[in-house]
Amino acid sequence: MPPGLDALEHIVVLMMENRSFDHMLGSLKAVDPRIDGLTGHEFNIDTTGQRVFVQPKAELQGQLNPDPDHHFAAVDLQIFDGDPSPHRVPTMGGFVKSYFNQQRDVQQSRKIMYTFPREKLPVLTTLALEFAVFNSWFSSVPGPTLCNRAFAHYGTSFGHVGMEIWYANQVYRSIYERLLDEGLPARLYYYDVASSTMEVVNLLQDQPKIFGTFDQFLHDCQTGNLPAYSFVEPNYLDHDTDHGAVIAGDQHPDHHVGEGERFIATVYNAIRLNADLWPKTALLITYDEHGGIYDHVPPPNCMPDAFHAQPDKTHTGRPFFFDRLGVRVPAVLVSPWIPRGTVVGGRIFEHASIPATVTEFFLGPYDARSPREKDAETFLDLLSLPEVRTHTPIFQLS
Repeated sequence: MPPGLDALEHIVVLMMENRSFDHMLGSLKAVDPRIDGLTGHEFNIDTTGQRVFVQPKAELQGQLNPDPDHHFAAVDLQIFDGDPSPHRVPTMGGFVKSYFNQQRDVQQSRKIMYTFPREKLPVLTTLALEFAVFNSWFSSVPGPTLCNRAFAHYGTSFGHVGMEIWYANQVYRSIYERLLDEGLPARLYYYDVASSTMEVVNLLQDQPKIFGTFDQFLHDCQTGNLPAYSFVEPNYLDHDTDHGAVIAGDQHPDHHVGEGERFIATVYNAIRLNADLWPKTALLITYDEHGGIYDHVPPPNCMPDAFHAQPDKTHTGRPFFFDRLGVRVPAVLVSPWIPRGTVVGGRIFEHASIPATVTEFFLGPYDARSPREKDAETFLDLLSLPEVRTHTPIFQLS
């Protein structure tokens, strides 16, 4: 076994909210041409017939209000630009039109093409360049949050393409249950009581075993008591606490992206600053879905899942057979066993890659999984260095 995998004891996943790859990391193509980012020539055509090019004008807060539509029918428009034909191909040409539908405001609709310059996201872009960035990590469903997060927990959404919270047809065990069945600890860390996880109800029945607060995550990092698998959720809400007001750090539009940067840095630092924990841990940072924001890479076809969604659920007049992925999202894998500047190309990843990787590493062969998860790429081969890196960043937080 490679030294990095031989040393590995903990896998941590931090899943943020609703931002596309191009929006957050598209600027990095100018730094490293291997990164499948933006050239500046990408465009959509707006409702007046004008070309709207990508521009590095994204602000940390205040632009994407209202929240861009990212339900299934809207994402279908964004990907296929309204083409209803049986043999249609994804053009990624409908983002501006989709955003226009919400307010009928031409100027506002063009902001869906805005992207962040590198200097506005120093944490995420630094980690992407220092460790491994994925060119082709896609959301699992061309739809909203909960069905995509279900893929991260179960390797499937059991046929759901929306925001339902009860999955009555659960036939596969979550990654947490799989690990607990074998005596391995697993925990989902939510931010606090006021902003606890928005997961499917099925997970809640094991709350005492599975759930912990973010403060507990920080303590577990400090004391070296992380479980084998951790899933970390950001603060979804602006709210008051016993220690004063806190603002949302999930980066969901139109929450403050800079607060999300601080949250990512806090999670990373908590692992990095424990010298014993750092070489034993792999941290994946990704986003549940694109949030209706532009990305130029067409989602590929994929292994069909064992479920499908009827037209009354997709609101497109067509069923969905889970045979293609959703829009591309940022994904960065962090470990001192990863060569600096790793760009993962030529391989397709999705959120089912998370339980697939965790299951493969900790449990080995495991048959009772969805077809999508069984077919999903895993990512721990990226921990390929013969010895641990000695110079890796630490973020200064105020």
